[in-house]
Order: sequence, then structure tokens, then C-alpha cells
Amino acid sequence: MKVGSASRIEDMVFNTVNVIIMSLVVLCTFYPFWNTIAISFNEATDTIRGGVTFFPRKFSLQNYRAVFASGTIYHAFFISVIRTVINTVTSVFFTAMIAYALSRREFVLCKPLTLILVLSMYINAGLIPTYFLMRGLGLTNSFLVYIVPGVVNAFNFVVIRTYMKNLPESIIESARIDGYGDFLIFLRIIFPLSVPVLATIALFVAVGAWNAWFDTMIYNSGRSYLHTLQYKLMEYLQASQSQAKTAADVGAMSMSQGNSSMVTPVSIRAAITVVAALPILIVYPFMQRYFVVGLNVGGVKE
Repeated sequence: MKVGSASRIEDMVFNTVNVIIMSLVVLCTFYPFWNTIAISFNEATDTIRGGVTFFPRKFSLQNYRAVFASGTIYHAFFISVIRTVINTVTSVFFTAMIAYALSRREFVLCKPLTLILVLSMYINAGLIPTYFLMRGLGLTNSFLVYIVPGVVNAFNFVVIRTYMKNLPESIIESARIDGYGDFLIFLRIIFPLSVPVLATIALFVAVGAWNAWFDTMIYNSGRSYLHTLQYKLMEYLQASQSQAKTAADVGAMSMSQGNSSMVTPVSIRAAITVVAALPILIVYPFMQRYFVVGLNVGGVKE
């Protein structure tokens, strides 16, 4: 009885300590996001005083009005959505197709082509040669520069290929007996069976495409109709920072003049962060059930 009582006490102590530690971890992880939301809804001049934690001290929508004041933001949002959708579909489909081909042991060039793809993860020509390559291919000042370079990703290829190699060989052999060719086997059997890992990769690609802005600055900065949401938000942030050299001076001047309709770099940055992250936060819960399974199975080779 004493041993059993001691064991129960140990379990209770462990569970209590575990809950406390994990609660602190969750709080430390969640607080910065929640604080950013609170600042985005707080009056800009009041934010300069500091002390905004979990809830806005003076609720205001002025920060979001400033972000959406220009009509170009809606077009940029449309470009980002189209880019993300097309990039995700093409990258997942073609990377999966190549991964299936190179996962077949009977394919003669399987090993050398795999080696070339894997080496591309570690060897990069650099920004300037890449720019000249894109210009030579006629991709600069074009929407295709958002799509073509990301059609195949080496890391995603490795994950998908590992997953496909773990699929039962008997399924493919049965399909061949039924008269299926390689493309039909991939499309009707391998692709549906690989949904967990493909959904995981789709999430990776979608987040990367949605958050990308540097390629817009390098290749399409001179074409305003091709600007993405992230690039447009980055421009707004730089403009707000140039208009206010120090937040303290702006806040002192605004409060002395009774101006509560202005924005500051801190407030506009918080609003931009929420606007940029919200679509991904909406999509992620629908992909979460595939995330762990797909990454674990695709990242481990028996």
C-alpha cells in the first residue's frame, strides 16, 4: 500500500509539474501573437506609451484603415492568392511526379538524378547569377517568375520520395497486372495514397509562397500590377518608418496636438503582421490532421 501510495503521489507531482511547465511554454509561445493583435487594435499614439499587453487600452481601427487605405492592397491580395494557389498545385503535383519516378528501383537514372536534386539543396549559384538566369529565360517582369522556379523543390522531393518508397510494392504490381501504365499508377493509386505527405508539403509551399516578397522586389518591382500582398505591406511599413524617425517624437507631437487618427511604425507593423498571417491561420487547422502523419512517415526511411 505504501508503495502504491508513493507511486500515485509521484504521478500526481509529475503531472502537476508537467502541466505547469507546458502551460508556461504555451503562454510564452502564444503571448507575442496575442500582444501583436492587441497592439494592432490599439490607438497608435497610446501604443507609444507602452504597457499594452493582452487587450487594447484604447480600441481603434485606424491602423487597419491605414493599411487598406490604398485600393492597390486588394489587387496585391488577389495576386498573392493566385500565386499561392498555382504555386502550391504545380509544385506538389510535379514534385510528386518526379519523386514517384525516382522512387522506382527499376529506373536506370534513379540514383544520379536523385544525387543532382539533393546537391541543389546545398549548392546555390547566388543571387546575381540567378537574376541573370531569370532574365535570360524571360521571366523578369512576369508573373511566371513566381511559378516556374518553385515547380520542383529538392527538400520536398526527398520527403515525398521517402514516403512513396515505403508504400507496398504489391499495390503497384497488382496495378501493372491490370494493365495500368506508370502515369495511371501514379495518378490513380500513388497520388491518393500519398495524400498525408502531399498535404504537408502543400502547407509548406503555400506558406512560403504567401510570405514571399523578396522575389517581387528583385524581379517585378517595376511592375506595380504584379506586386504581391507581402511586398505591398513591406512598402507601407517602410513608408511609415520614413514618416516617423522616432516613435517618441511622433507620439509627443501627436498627443500635444490631440491627433488620434495617425499611425506609427509600431502600430502599422502590428496591423500588417495580422493581415499577412490571418489567411494562413485560417487554412492551417484544415491541414493540421495531415501534418504530423505526413512529415513523420515521409521523413523516416525503414
